[in-house]
Amino acid sequence: MEDIHPSDDGTGTLDPRRAPKLRNAVTPADTELVAQHRAILAAATADNTRRAYRSAVSHYLAWGGVLPADEPTMIRYLMSYAESLNPRTLALRLTALSHWHLHQGFPDSASTPTVRKTLAGIARTHGRPKKKAKALPIEDLECIVAQLGSLGTLKAARDNALLQIGFFGGLRRSELVGIEVEHVAWEVGGIAITLPRSKTDQLGEGIVKAIPYSDGPCCPANALRAWLDAAGIAAGPVFRPISKWGRLAKSALGVGSVNTILEACATLAGLGYVPDLSSHSLRRGMATSAHRAGADFRDIKRQGGWRHDGTVHGYIEEAGRFEENAAGSLLRARAKPN
Repeated sequence: MEDIHPSDDGTGTLDPRRAPKLRNAVTPADTELVAQHRAILAAATADNTRRAYRSAVSHYLAWGGVLPADEPTMIRYLMSYAESLNPRTLALRLTALSHWHLHQGFPDSASTPTVRKTLAGIARTHGRPKKKAKALPIEDLECIVAQLGSLGTLKAARDNALLQIGFFGGLRRSELVGIEVEHVAWEVGGIAITLPRSKTDQLGEGIVKAIPYSDGPCCPANALRAWLDAAGIAAGPVFRPISKWGRLAKSALGVGSVNTILEACATLAGLGYVPDLSSHSLRRGMATSAHRAGADFRDIKRQGGWRHDGTVHGYIEEAGRFEENAAGSLLRARAKPN
């Protein structure tokens, strides 16, 4: 494997400079093979993971670190941010630095027992609760939908469809903005959205999210149809930016737009917890609201595309923290009859 050269972000790639060992000169075929290999290696790591790792390495270098690093430098780096950064953030940075060392073929100074024990001590000393996005209950989504329905604008139609599809589909924001018209099948019972790729489907086998029709205050399928008809979208990205002059873009919304749209719509509806909302509030809201409505655990997990039971159990416990409550049972038992 002497013709493999590690790249600057820790992934290996064929090095055309070493191709002469295999041939007398570097040919166009060598260059093409290098490009193909680089693309294949890049595909092995999720884009979000690669961006996070590069950001972590850049942070370390900006601090004054050098690569490769030794154990004392790793410890000084951790101690420099022990009080200012969340231990979970430091753990991610260590993972990225460990990844860099391993793929560059250097001793992994970011994963020595002393470094890991230092991180554990920082977590015990400076650990803080993980900030979670507040679940958007279906009742509040209905308030938002009612407000948007009263506006009658193109933007309101888009936002209505976006939030309803995101909520009832249990979609991540990257999945939501990645939907194209070709991914949506209109069936007798509702719509079936095929996700070509998602966080839990990195190999692109395809995941289908089924969303039924409804006669209630919310109907994601009808909201989507209304948006597509109003915008005249027949192909390509479903959810697109709209300029302040009402011009519709050809490209898809950016992932960060979902947070912005939800915040604006929640503010419009007068919700009092807007700072606690994020795009994840839609998924959490679907899970907690579905549990309160009597949905089966398996069905909630499947609709949200969660891999781990523990995540779904956490949402269910959140939904029933007052109803399924030992203290509540005692209080009800001791309550005086009217």
